[in-house]
Amino acid sequence: MDPHAIFNIQSDKDFNKVALEVFGFQYRANETYQEFCNHLGITPKEVTQIEQIPFLPIEFFKSRKVTCHTDSTDIIFTSSGTTGSITSKHYVTDLGVYEQSFRQGFTHFYSEIKDYTVLALLPSYLERTGSSLIYMANDMIKQSGAKDSGFYLHNIDELAIRLKELDQSGKKILLIGVSFALLDLIEKHQFSLRNTIVMETGGMKGRRKELIRSELHQLLKNGFGLEHIHSEYGMTELLSQAYSKGDGVFGCPPWMRIIIRDPEDPLSLLPAGKSGGMNIIDLANLNSCSFIATQDLGKLKGDSFEVIGRFDHSDIRGCNLMVL
Repeated sequence: MDPHAIFNIQSDKDFNKVALEVFGFQYRANETYQEFCNHLGITPKEVTQIEQIPFLPIEFFKSRKVTCHTDSTDIIFTSSGTTGSITSKHYVTDLGVYEQSFRQGFTHFYSEIKDYTVLALLPSYLERTGSSLIYMANDMIKQSGAKDSGFYLHNIDELAIRLKELDQSGKKILLIGVSFALLDLIEKHQFSLRNTIVMETGGMKGRRKELIRSELHQLLKNGFGLEHIHSEYGMTELLSQAYSKGDGVFGCPPWMRIIIRDPEDPLSLLPAGKSGGMNIIDLANLNSCSFIATQDLGKLKGDSFEVIGRFDHSDIRGCNLMVL
């Protein structure tokens, strides 16, 4: 199937049409997904709207090769995990699709990455192989073309000096990092930023006491002197990201959508305003599975969504674990 149609979605009608086409393609080409659908007694013949499409539990990425029939794999993205835990593996057969997704997705919410200096409070590309977040950040750094763009996780003092200088010069800056590293930065240095987007990518699992997002963002707003803290929502099993420009309310790019399921009945869907399990349609996941039932809890707010937490029994996960 040609990914061209995915990245040219302009309306709900376009999304529904392409989503049904992707479902039919993945049912035929993805053995794991087809087996799951067959167990539920659902085939493309019975599906006429996206609400009827089965969502594959995300745990399958830990035990099965969730991929459509292809001859090769460009890269295998792996999730972070605690020692001894089973990690997810996402077999990506076309890195070009991933690159188009995160480049076009960022531009959709902000502007082209070449407009920014990108400062990443993340492990470098060589330190954490197999991370989809690090792959994206590394590409952003390259695409920005700015001489000061780079990874700064192990040199916070240098980052603080550079950040203040760049912000005062009036240049547009994207400071993207794991939450505990951003907190480490503001504990050592105080800022009053005017031209910087501070974007957190996850919590403190294993490094600091967990905070709810509002508490975390208040600390970061105070430390950086900003009115809003931005967030990125993504995961190993996806090839698209949602973004929040403040208050933990996320928006999706046109080829991604969130549907909320009843936590007591995973085949029943809930209306906007009700909290439940998050099902994600990521049409950029063309060659794996675009319909995933996550272990995150959330609720819809119009065209946006909030992430409330995780199911209690789910594994600890998060991009912050990659630096342990």
